[in-house]
Amino acid sequence: MATDQHLTTWLRHIHALAEDIGPRGPTTEGERAGSEYCRGVLDELGLHPQVETFTSATSIFVPHLIASAFMLTSFVLYPLAGRTTAIIAAAVAAISLASQLLELGFRDNLIRRLTPKAQSQNIFAVSPAAGERRQDLILVGHVDTQLTPLVFRTPKWVSIYQTFTTVAFVLFMVQVALYTLGAITGWAWIWIATIPSALGAVLLAAMCIQAGTTPFTAGANDNATAAGMVLAMAERFKAQPLAHTRVWHVCTGCEEVQHYGAIDFFRRHRDEFVNPVAVVFEMLGCAGPAWLTKEGIVVPFRSDPQLNDLAEQIAAEHPELGAYPCEIKGGNTEMTDALRVGVPAITIVGQTRDGVNPYWHQVGDTVDKMDPEVMGRAWRFVEAFIAGLEERH
Repeated sequence: MATDQHLTTWLRHIHALAEDIGPRGPTTEGERAGSEYCRGVLDELGLHPQVETFTSATSIFVPHLIASAFMLTSFVLYPLAGRTTAIIAAAVAAISLASQLLELGFRDNLIRRLTPKAQSQNIFAVSPAAGERRQDLILVGHVDTQLTPLVFRTPKWVSIYQTFTTVAFVLFMVQVALYTLGAITGWAWIWIATIPSALGAVLLAAMCIQAGTTPFTAGANDNATAAGMVLAMAERFKAQPLAHTRVWHVCTGCEEVQHYGAIDFFRRHRDEFVNPVAVVFEMLGCAGPAWLTKEGIVVPFRSDPQLNDLAEQIAAEHPELGAYPCEIKGGNTEMTDALRVGVPAITIVGQTRDGVNPYWHQVGDTVDKMDPEVMGRAWRFVEAFIAGLEERH
């Protein structure tokens, strides 16, 4: 009965975010409205929410567009004036490649500095432990939604996109290596050999430009389910605090543009945590529950081994929940941001067993796709997981 009540609350939050407010692109008015809704819910619960603003990129595609322009500039420069332009071309390509690697690792780089910026916000509140605090639990769900590019339209397109981005990255590495060799030798054939890299840059640029022409999704599954879960859990732990765990309820902004919100939150608050654990929620309305063991694009990140073991234990003890491990090969969740500052983290996700993320960055990601049976199992899995964390202390 309690699960049904929490599920009703959770669904109400999803409706408010994805239907009443709608698309919530990073740094847009829609995202601000979504964040304000989260603040209002936490305030009504008497949890004294805080709003923290930060500066973020406005699009995840613009940095890749700039990187493509750098690679194409390098290609054009190489044959113009012998060794001189070969050296310049090698330097431009190397800067582009290094910036892309740093961007995939969520680190500052030249291209990030050239990307347009605007203001966003995180909303968070804290539920104190009922007794002596022995650990901090950080629950994270992002408010913002993504554009709806062609490469996310179907699972087949997503597979093509994931393969293409890997191939393009390898081609860019080859271009850097060959142009460095050409700067030393002056060999003319090297320019011809990098035509495939130039074509890869053109295709990547075209993909980014096409993405920028598409609307933002309403984001019911990705990720009103996560922000809604954070809010519903806040109500649950307001009524029944954990004995020895202080719970942070964090609704982040700008996850869809390389996690500027989560990065800002963990940077500000890392030193306040005691024995912290971060549990990130992603796309919990249509499939799962599952937990991530690994994620990343080129640069891999693995969830905390002890948290993986706990998830395995909960799945074994509660086979009726149908929980299972999975990986994301073409993206990252905000567990990466916790891991990077030394906070053990795991993501509870609604990925299917065959690796599909339902309605991921699609126009069809609407409230009517939510599956209460799936959501009920996800809720019970999260509750059991948190209970397992509490038992450790």
